[in-house]
Amino acid sequence: MNIKKYMEDNYLIFDGAMGSLLQQNGLKAGEVPEFLNITNPSLIEEIHYNYLKAGSNIVLTNTFQANPFKIKDDKYSLSEVIKSAINNARNAVDKIDKQAYVAYDIGPLGQLLKPSGTLSFEDAYDAFKEIVVEANKYNIDVFVVETCSDLLEMKAAILAIKEHSDKPVFSTMTFQENQRTLVGNDIYSVITTLEGLKVDALGLNCSFGPKEMLPLIEEFNKYASIPIIVQPNAGMPILNGDEIKYDIDENDFLEYMKPILENNVQIVGGCCGTEYAHIELLANYVSTLKHKNPVNKNLTMVASGMKTVVLDDSKIIRIGERINPTGKKDLEQALRDNNYNYLIKEAIKQEEGADVLDINVGITNIDESVILKNSVEQIQSYVKTPLQIDSSNAKSIEAALRTYNGKAIINSVNGKEESMNEILPLVAKYGGVIIGLCLDKNGLAFSAKDKLEVARKIVNRAKEYGIESKDILIDTLTLTASAQQADVLATIQAISLIKKELGVKTVLGASNVSYGLPNRDLINASFLSMAAYAGLDACIINTGSTSTMNTLMACEVLLNKDKNSNNYIASFQDYSVNVSDDKSTHDLKTIIIKGLKDEAIKACKKELETRDVLDIIENDIVKALDYVGNKFEKKELFLPQLIQSAQTVSEAFEVIKKQMSGSQNQKNEKIILATVKGDVHDIGKNIVKMLLENYGYEIIDLGKDVDSKTIIDCIKENDVKLVGLSALMTTTVINMEETIRLIKEYDNQIKIMVGGAVLTEEYAKKINADYYCKDALSGVDAAKSFFK
Repeated sequence: MNIKKYMEDNYLIFDGAMGSLLQQNGLKAGEVPEFLNITNPSLIEEIHYNYLKAGSNIVLTNTFQANPFKIKDDKYSLSEVIKSAINNARNAVDKIDKQAYVAYDIGPLGQLLKPSGTLSFEDAYDAFKEIVVEANKYNIDVFVVETCSDLLEMKAAILAIKEHSDKPVFSTMTFQENQRTLVGNDIYSVITTLEGLKVDALGLNCSFGPKEMLPLIEEFNKYASIPIIVQPNAGMPILNGDEIKYDIDENDFLEYMKPILENNVQIVGGCCGTEYAHIELLANYVSTLKHKNPVNKNLTMVASGMKTVVLDDSKIIRIGERINPTGKKDLEQALRDNNYNYLIKEAIKQEEGADVLDINVGITNIDESVILKNSVEQIQSYVKTPLQIDSSNAKSIEAALRTYNGKAIINSVNGKEESMNEILPLVAKYGGVIIGLCLDKNGLAFSAKDKLEVARKIVNRAKEYGIESKDILIDTLTLTASAQQADVLATIQAISLIKKELGVKTVLGASNVSYGLPNRDLINASFLSMAAYAGLDACIINTGSTSTMNTLMACEVLLNKDKNSNNYIASFQDYSVNVSDDKSTHDLKTIIIKGLKDEAIKACKKELETRDVLDIIENDIVKALDYVGNKFEKKELFLPQLIQSAQTVSEAFEVIKKQMSGSQNQKNEKIILATVKGDVHDIGKNIVKMLLENYGYEIIDLGKDVDSKTIIDCIKENDVKLVGLSALMTTTVINMEETIRLIKEYDNQIKIMVGGAVLTEEYAKKINADYYCKDALSGVDAAKSFFK
């Protein structure tokens, strides 16, 4: 039976941790688990089969790290690993006397995507494509992309699958205690984006144990409309002699899973540390439950990677209109000059008042598809606000949608056949909320009735592409009162009519109504008041207009959208500030906080004309980094912003280094960083390195998969007193303990800081580390503490 059909009436039960059992069967730290598919296929097949016997009805291939960056044909080729892994899983499934499935397992690539890292979206896509094309040659039932901490990387994988296979797609992200992923993606952005990409199931795995997962699953259940996957760890890792164990046994695991299963979860299983006994008890319990299908929440949601906006009855959504070159010569010139910094500053200025930012780059004699794509990529690197991609060109829209990190509003489609045939398939493929304009081959619809009929045509055609009504906004089109006064009211009347007849939401641009009239803000505000009463859901406006913003807030109070006037009271002063003030772009400290890399060099040079180097470092650079760090600790800023600020400081330091007569470091305090032997992950280490360098420390980066002798030799050669060690995998934390032991034997005065996803503060103490770094910023705190 097809797996999607099976899921309609049955729970899917995944297997547990392949890695735990491979360790028990002799896998050494540093060995590639995926090579065992070739060298010991009977062991891999046996593990799959035993999980199936325990109660699993879907097994993951042993291919978590099988990607072009990890397997480079040095011993076995990627294609050999993939073929063998699928055969091993299929052999086990064929032997079991029940309905069961093979899931091809795709893990993260192990590199950060731009702008936080160096890997481009296109290179990530190509790597996933290579995997998918090869895996699709063999007998698999579903692709599972798991343990991702970057939503954009997940999107690259999903597109690669959907463009090169017709198999279903499951996707799971891994979260931190703050309910965000490592790079700051929140639960709601994950749900919104992945449902927009039409994955077949979504959820979370790894992260932590089932007890800690429950609050996240409760949020998933509130917003997700497709099957939910839950695969927790068996608690947290603990050291037991030379082995890594986990602190939740099978009985406690089941007890913690019971309330999770009450949350309308359809797919369960285990991750790190879960073995046959965990899955057996879980499967037995699930067999007693009545299967529940997911409930369509029918929510209109748009998202960036870090912020989700729900279009509901609580407010009228503000869409900032200022990134549009029409009538703006400076913006038009910036686009021609590829000056994206101008757009970034404009986006930042609007971010406070806007719920969504409209991005329009429509000018003549440019390659709009390139400029729009680049503009979207640059802006989404600096602001959390979801974006509205504004173009009538299908090629340009697709270019921007492809690398957009989230679910965008697409502005727009109209009732002409060519428009619907070009734009609607893109919305169906990439996800998004589409704006439908009330015009067709007959031109602009003027009466409310004619507007309704054009809207009906767009809605019906969208449904043919699988686009639900919740993902459609109808723009009844604002006319100019100075020229078409008799027809303006029909625009308002059509809002109520369309919402009643078609059940879709509406949007309007306000500015056109006042064109050619004096005191335009008054006309715009009055027009918006009338539209709000008619049921308007979103508006495209100048969020820098105090009267417009105040009018919207007042309308929300009077229409009982803003309950107890909470937003009005809390936000009124915020909306009254002069958001067009541009002075922040000349302040080095603020430039660092905002992460405006292109401004840093110029600002630093200007400061050096009148100020001492150390004064700039201590009062601008360090204070800015401390401010960002404090915001990061409070979960008000996230990893991408932290990295943007660090990269901005790097630009400033290049200027400072030249001023310091060739000195490379004002402190000359050295730190060695290394990922321990057997571990090929260095994302976290590289982030720590960047931050430490920006605080003035000299970093000796030994890279990844580093043996203890290399580290000790480097300590001797460079007279280093502080060492940072990283390990991401449970199979290599034992090597971290051994490395610490050998370093301490060489010189017990050397201090060691450790970090990595599998580490806890308790474990760090147990292996005799001096500092436990839960995140990159903790590494800075450790260095400050040591060198003070």
